[in-house]
Amino acid sequence: MFIRTVYATGDPALLDTALRSLNSEGRDLLEERPGYRGAGVFADRALGKLAAVSWWETEDARRNSDEVMRERRGPLMEPFAGTVAVGNFEAAVVHQIRHPQQGGSLRVTRLEFDPRDGDLIVDAFRATVVPRVESLPGLARTSLLIDRERGRALAGALFVDRSSLAASRAAMAMARHEASAKAHVDVVGLEEFEVVYADVRLD
Repeated sequence: MFIRTVYATGDPALLDTALRSLNSEGRDLLEERPGYRGAGVFADRALGKLAAVSWWETEDARRNSDEVMRERRGPLMEPFAGTVAVGNFEAAVVHQIRHPQQGGSLRVTRLEFDPRDGDLIVDAFRATVVPRVESLPGLARTSLLIDRERGRALAGALFVDRSSLAASRAAMAMARHEASAKAHVDVVGLEEFEVVYADVRLD
């Protein structure tokens, strides 16, 4: 599948307004588009960060949906969003153990790599990270979203609750270290979010 990410920052006091809009009107707009497979919305309420992720059957479906969403994105996130960045990725690895749920937590690792090493990144994640983390208590899903052309990737780990995410930090750090060394990848960011909602049809 193919992914569009929207990453916004703004005044934490205004974040809930944007979350309500995305969870109602935003979700309705997405569900009307051909090829839509689901979405997730994640928040850091303390710092004022929002990440919205939509999943699409094909690259064309993602591209066509953006023609509509580009016009509506700004109004949906007013007055919260001071900055907005949009990214496009391929879902290279998705390993789901249980369905994520509201109130869970997400850890995102931002990666950069030589575009020629795209296959190496995917192989290392599948062979190293997935086996190491799939037995972690409370893990719902781990995934690798990759932009081969630009040499960027997002490695995500969704947990059913905040305590499970916190307990996983040491084990995830070991897996991150091993995989980044094998795949010649640079870790350029590490973030944690609350799951506002996460509903993706993977079958």
